[in-house]
Amino acid sequence: MSIPHLSTALRGPLLDLENRIINAMPDIEHWLRKKWRDHTIPFYCSVDLRNSGFKLAPVDTNLFPGGFNNLNPDFTPLCIQAMMSAIEKICPDAHSLLLIPENHTRNTFYLQNIATLQGIMQQAGLNVRIGTLLPEISVATKLNLPDGQSVTLEPVIRKNGQLGVQGFEPCAVLLNNDLSTGVPPILQDLNQIVIPPLHAGWSTRRKSRHFAAYDQIAEEFSTLLGIDPWLINPFFTACGQINFRDKQGEDCVAKAINQILDKTREKYHQYGVKEDPFVIVKADSGTYGMGIMTVKDGSDIYNLNRKQRNKMAVVKEGLPVSNVLVQEGVYTFENINQAVAEPVVYMIDRYVVGGFYRVHTGRGIDENLNAPGMHFVPLAFETTCLEPDTNRPNSIPNRFYSYGVVARLALLAAALELEKDHVELELKQDYLKTPEVLPT
Repeated sequence: MSIPHLSTALRGPLLDLENRIINAMPDIEHWLRKKWRDHTIPFYCSVDLRNSGFKLAPVDTNLFPGGFNNLNPDFTPLCIQAMMSAIEKICPDAHSLLLIPENHTRNTFYLQNIATLQGIMQQAGLNVRIGTLLPEISVATKLNLPDGQSVTLEPVIRKNGQLGVQGFEPCAVLLNNDLSTGVPPILQDLNQIVIPPLHAGWSTRRKSRHFAAYDQIAEEFSTLLGIDPWLINPFFTACGQINFRDKQGEDCVAKAINQILDKTREKYHQYGVKEDPFVIVKADSGTYGMGIMTVKDGSDIYNLNRKQRNKMAVVKEGLPVSNVLVQEGVYTFENINQAVAEPVVYMIDRYVVGGFYRVHTGRGIDENLNAPGMHFVPLAFETTCLEPDTNRPNSIPNRFYSYGVVARLALLAAALELEKDHVELELKQDYLKTPEVLPT
C-alpha cells in the first residue's frame, strides 16, 4: 500500500508544529485524559483535516460517520476494542443494539459502511439488527453487496416507547442517520438510550457552533504547546437569512468573505506563505459535500451564475440553505499518484481507530474534495497513529500522530458543542412548558 505524502518538502511551521506535538506527547495525552473525564464523548466521529504544509486544521466534523468500509482492515481489532469501551460507558448491560441507517437501498458504498459497522459491533459482543425507517420496506429485506457482504434491513417497530424489529428488543438504538430532514415522530420521546443524541442531528446542529467550541479547545491546547492557535484553527464566521436564488443576504456573505481573507492574508504574511488566501462558503448544516464553494473575493458572491446559485441553494434531501459558514480555506498539499488528497480520521469513543485519504483527480488544492468522482485510500499506518517515532522527526507515523491529535481536539469540541446544545434545548423545553402568567 502506498504511503501518501506531501508533494512539497515539509516547511517550517508544520514541521515545527509536529515536533512540538511529538515532544509534548506526555503532556498532550495527560491533558486529553483529563478532558475525557470531564466531558461526555460522542459515540463515534469522523474529522476531515487539511494539511497545507504550513497549517494542519479540521474543516468538518461528522457525528454520523458513513465510511467505516474505507478504513484499513488491519485495524479492525482496534475498532472492536474501542467499540467495547464505548458500549460499556453507555449501556453496561448491553447485549443487543438496533442500528438505524440512512434511507438508502441503492447506495452500495454506504451500505458497505453499515455492514462493516454491524460487523465491528458483533465482534465486540453485541447482537445487532438493522432497522430501516423506509416505509416501502415492510418485511426483512436482504441486500447483497459488491464486496461480498450483505445487510438485512427490517422495518422498525415502536412499542411502549421503545424501538425494535420483529422478535428483537434492544437495550439501545445507534443512529447512523444524520436526521437532516428532522427527527421523525417514531424517534421522539423514547424510553430508550439513543446514540448519538437526537440534537446531534443536522436538523438542529450547526457547524458554526461546532467551530465556536473548537475555538475554545484550540486556544487552550495552543497555550499548552506554546503555539499560535491559527496553525490548527481556521478563521470563520457565519451568516443567516440567506437565499442564494433570490440573492438575499449576499451583503453579509460578501463582507464576511473579505474579513476572513484580510485576516488570513495577515497570517500568510507573518509566516511567509506565498499562496493566495481563499475562503470556503458552505451550508451551516448538512453533509455529503453539498452547498459548498470556493471564493477568493467577496464580489464573487454577486457574480454567481444560475447553476452556481442553484447548487448553493439546497443540500441533502433538497433542504433549502438559509445559514452559511464562511470559513478560511486551508490548502491541501498532500497527494496520491498526483491526485489531490485530504485525510479523514475516524474515532470510536476517545480512540483513533483509523482513517483514509479522500482523493479526487478532478479537484484542485483549494477545492472541496467531498464531491462525485472522489475515491478513498485507507491510511497506510506503519504502526498506529498513536505511536510516533521521537527519533525520526520526518517519519510517517509522526504525521499520523499529529492527525490523531488534531482530530481528537475536534472530537472534544464536539463534546462541548453537544453539551451546550443539550442545556439550551432543556431551557427551551422548560420555557415552553411554563404557563404564561398574565398581570392582574
